[in-house]
Amino acid sequence: MKFLTSPQILLTFTCLFWAGNTVAGKFAIGHVSPQALTFLRWALALCIIGFIARKQLREDWAALRPRWTYWLLMGGFGFAGFNTSLYTAVQYTSPINVSIVQTSMPLFIFFINFLVFQIRFKAAQIAGYFLTVIGVLVTVTNGNLAQIFTSGDFGFNRGDLIMLAGAFIYAVYSVGLRTMPKVHWQSSLAAFISGGVVFAIFGAVFETWAGNAIWPTTAQGFAVVAYTGIFPSLISQGFFIAGVTAIGANRAGVFMNIIPIFTAIMAVIMLGENLHPYHAIAFVLVVAGVMIAQRASRAEAKTGT
Repeated sequence: MKFLTSPQILLTFTCLFWAGNTVAGKFAIGHVSPQALTFLRWALALCIIGFIARKQLREDWAALRPRWTYWLLMGGFGFAGFNTSLYTAVQYTSPINVSIVQTSMPLFIFFINFLVFQIRFKAAQIAGYFLTVIGVLVTVTNGNLAQIFTSGDFGFNRGDLIMLAGAFIYAVYSVGLRTMPKVHWQSSLAAFISGGVVFAIFGAVFETWAGNAIWPTTAQGFAVVAYTGIFPSLISQGFFIAGVTAIGANRAGVFMNIIPIFTAIMAVIMLGENLHPYHAIAFVLVVAGVMIAQRASRAEAKTGT
């Protein structure tokens, strides 16, 4: 049982469920719109965690209340902002592309940590993150890196760029976990989700006002809401918080690079997506980046540097 509760295993399942979230975003097209889905999934998650954590919330209320702006903004960034970006991105690009672009997240986490907390890095970590960047560029250029240097118009897919912004948003959230108040994980998750719901309400209202909202009326739409409201919202978020708390944001962040592997398998099997050679090249690059950065992080942890 200790094996099943290790940070590495928890983070692996986190990535599996988040990969499913990307595919679910594609299934949502035509059945539930991005802002509506973001609101509904977090509203469902809030109802569930609110019931589960009701006793713990009463015990932690005195610690939660003084930092209400922290919980609000963190939920807005990590829960509402990121998922709105993801569900919007899959409207324009493939789940495989979205998942590979997400691999930029550890790079953003690393540099935010460096700028804000002056956390130093080693050459091996730089090499690992560099490979991650190359993998992302291979994806967004459809394997044609030369266009970056030969054309002023890179022709990047809108969805890829939206997901890149989403990765930065979630990196801010990940680093913010470093200053999370010491409360039970159930209370912290409920507080974050509450913040996400508040921000998601504004997004859903705006989408409805603009005439772009699609609220679920089909079995597929309700199934997408149910899956995203339970697995990526509750289980993955709880696992991610536990993983970051145990091994730190830098080391936990590199696990996000295995999301493309899970996503590709699901997208090919469930959506009939095409897997191109440049996707395989990007996979190799990001997996190599994970291995190098993770090994460097472990060595750093052992030496205490």
